[in-house]
Amino acid sequence: MQSLNLKEKLNQTTDFLIGVELVSTRGTMSEKRAIQAKEFSKELTYQPQIDWVSITDNAGGNPMLSPEALGTPILYAGQDVMIHLSCKDLNRHGLESRAWSLASHGFQNILALSGDYPIQDIGGMPKPVFDLDSIGLLAMLERMNQGLEIQSHNFKRRQLLPTTFYLGAVTTNFKYDEQSVAPQYLKLQQKIKYGAQFIINQIGYDARKMHEQIAYLHQKNLQHIPLLGNVFALNPNVARLFHSQRIPGVVVSNDLLDLCKKQAQSPDKGKQFFLELAAKQLSIYKGLEYRGAYLGGVHTYKDVETILKTAKTYSSTDWKTFVHELNFSRKGEFYSYAKNHNTGLSNPSTPNSIPASIHLPLKQKFLYKFSKAAHQWAFVKGTKLARLAQWWCKRYRFSRGLRLAERMSKSLLFQCKDCGDCSLSEIAYLCPESQCAKNQRNGPCGGSRDLLCEVTQTECIWSRAYVRLKSENRENNLLNHVPVLQNQALRGTSSWVNIWLEKDHTSQK
Repeated sequence: MQSLNLKEKLNQTTDFLIGVELVSTRGTMSEKRAIQAKEFSKELTYQPQIDWVSITDNAGGNPMLSPEALGTPILYAGQDVMIHLSCKDLNRHGLESRAWSLASHGFQNILALSGDYPIQDIGGMPKPVFDLDSIGLLAMLERMNQGLEIQSHNFKRRQLLPTTFYLGAVTTNFKYDEQSVAPQYLKLQQKIKYGAQFIINQIGYDARKMHEQIAYLHQKNLQHIPLLGNVFALNPNVARLFHSQRIPGVVVSNDLLDLCKKQAQSPDKGKQFFLELAAKQLSIYKGLEYRGAYLGGVHTYKDVETILKTAKTYSSTDWKTFVHELNFSRKGEFYSYAKNHNTGLSNPSTPNSIPASIHLPLKQKFLYKFSKAAHQWAFVKGTKLARLAQWWCKRYRFSRGLRLAERMSKSLLFQCKDCGDCSLSEIAYLCPESQCAKNQRNGPCGGSRDLLCEVTQTECIWSRAYVRLKSENRENNLLNHVPVLQNQALRGTSSWVNIWLEKDHTSQK
């Protein structure tokens, strides 16, 4: 009988599945690290305990060997492979081309990511792409699954054969502030709406937030979406790296760092402790009814086997005790639900919100209110002024004076970069071109650190947008729009005219 693939296992069985992360390396397959990764992959390929191997795509913003180079031998040997596909290096054409290549080689499991910002390298900093983000990528891949409709050279429409990608996404709630946590949940819903069929959570060491993640899916009637828990085996050096927040989106609290430093003094540098901690985390995920665990931070099958064997020694209720051990939060950290003091987990029946902690400064409030009123007055389809402007633009040429007024006012008020395909109304009148290093138009990436952008160290525009909407009790409407796929052909043209003549993304269904 042919074995089930990952999609079938997650949807047709109740088994708790195990995946292992394989980190790609820089250089050819002849490099020492590549050889080690290849040997590790061979060990993983033939282990019945391993349900899939997950291969990273330029993790940490580094240039790496393509995941397919490591994944192809694993796939052809009969093991399920999950390919990470990120948006930082390729535009939509490049991503589509890469997706066709993956489909042609038989890869089906894709983890769609916005990706980490590139690091300094040859000749300085490379230019990031971020033509799409994770939601735009999911939407594109889902269209490919349905049979992508294209225009041929003879201007006739034709439909390509559908792909069979099993699409996943990553989400995190291991954030400190409400305006960082809540937008991540709203984006999670959008990822599922536009194609994600399974979710992997970010690295974190707080059982209460691990529980909160799955409780949120249940609350939103999304419990049918498989949720996979991220188990990363720490070591003292990695703990210091995570604590420094140099890895976007990953948090190690002061208490956890202190524990790691203490364990580093042991004869084995804490290795046995860290493997056991990973086993306890795996046990918690299983007890919380996650569908599986995603093991990272391990580089030999011996360590994987130690974690799995240790986890099997625990009883079916031991995880409830481990919850109280794995509670490395930060003082004052925001949770979406009140705490159940008996279990140490969340109480899903009691949503938590802190209105007093979020306020809008007077200057920002005035600019937001003014911008919103101007948009509703002049740019909402069907209003008198919008209809008049549309008629005028169709009948006459757009005046240079009005174009100059647009450029000057938008540059002064919003630091506009004249992209011609404006998203101001969708981000509470904050410009993603000038104020977001990754130009994220469909919600925040996961890389912010304590409200600050991982790149510019300024407050994330999505956190600011959340605050603006929360001041009107409309924060849950933050992402109530179709995925924005920015039209680069409009760059340098009037966004006002493009709205009135329905040329920009707002006219797309």
